[in-house]
Amino acid sequence: MKLFFGLLVALVSIHMETVGGAKPEVYFSPKGGVTDVVVAELAKARSSVLVQAYSFTSAPIAKALVDAHKRGVKIQVILDKSQKTERYSSATFLANEGIPPLIDAKHAIAHNKIMIIDHLTIITGSFNFTKAAENSNAENLLVIQDTDLVIKYTKNWQEHQKHSDAYTR
Repeated sequence: MKLFFGLLVALVSIHMETVGGAKPEVYFSPKGGVTDVVVAELAKARSSVLVQAYSFTSAPIAKALVDAHKRGVKIQVILDKSQKTERYSSATFLANEGIPPLIDAKHAIAHNKIMIIDHLTIITGSFNFTKAAENSNAENLLVIQDTDLVIKYTKNWQEHQKHSDAYTR
């Protein structure tokens, strides 16, 4: 069984390295520096960032989005309807900073956690963009550079955009 599992891991590793040209990076929380990775990737953004988030309360990530916006990067955000009911959520913060979020209320839970940066990089995983995800929860984050996956994630993001509504305070 160990031999089979070892061969399977090796085959998946080889496949992942060759599919998109770059090997995906993986990070884990709690306290794995995952928030810092997201902030660093956002600091590299030059043209666009698409975001889908279920729970979004991380001040450093919200600030990194605003910083990118101030650099002229087009930021588009879709949040779960739970962000609409928070007294002062990241939705309010982003709206106040000139990034009008959309609310996806079509689903029981809009549980996506993704960022697509410059049509090149995907950030995804179980990692919610929250302080608890960084400090308390067992979560994971993948950073992937794969044009085929970027196209699929972007298409999915656009489908959610179509049925989302503007955030109102």
